[in-house]
Amino acid sequence: MTQVADRVDMPGIAWVLPAAHHRSWYPESFLAPVEGNQPALDDALETVRTQLGALLDLDGPPVVVLGFSQGACLLSEYLLRDQPRLAGAFLHTGGYLGSSEREWAVSSQSTLRGLAVELCTAREDVWVPLHRVEATRQALRSLGAAVELTIYDDSDHHLNDDSIGRIRRYLRRRTVLPTGK
Repeated sequence: MTQVADRVDMPGIAWVLPAAHHRSWYPESFLAPVEGNQPALDDALETVRTQLGALLDLDGPPVVVLGFSQGACLLSEYLLRDQPRLAGAFLHTGGYLGSSEREWAVSSQSTLRGLAVELCTAREDVWVPLHRVEATRQALRSLGAAVELTIYDDSDHHLNDDSIGRIRRYLRRRTVLPTGK
């Protein structure tokens, strides 16, 4: 994600980049049964909760989450489970975890209502099938999020130049940058 932050290159944006133990948030495919990714998945979700909780407790600038691949899968799962109050979410090539589609209940404190979520993916990504990204879009919408999905016709598992531009535009709309940025 450091390379993504460098490519986005937006002065005034502070990046918090938690590192996964052994460069992986969970051991199996995100399409494996959830139980097969335990206890690592619960540990990873707790890391996200702790990191974001500290930021959200500050009375500071808006908090937007950004994830790619396994990070996007982890953040999808987090958003659907915890329904946190955020300024935005940009998830590239990822979807919620599990071997089958799931239903998600709106919490009594649901804060996804109106949350602008942008999803991007390749039509033929070898790691993340389009049907799961689409199911994630539907799940987020069912909880009130406003979701936009962009599908690229390349099969590379990467963030292309268009998606980097989309991230820049998204961050400009969701954050307050110093004058002149």
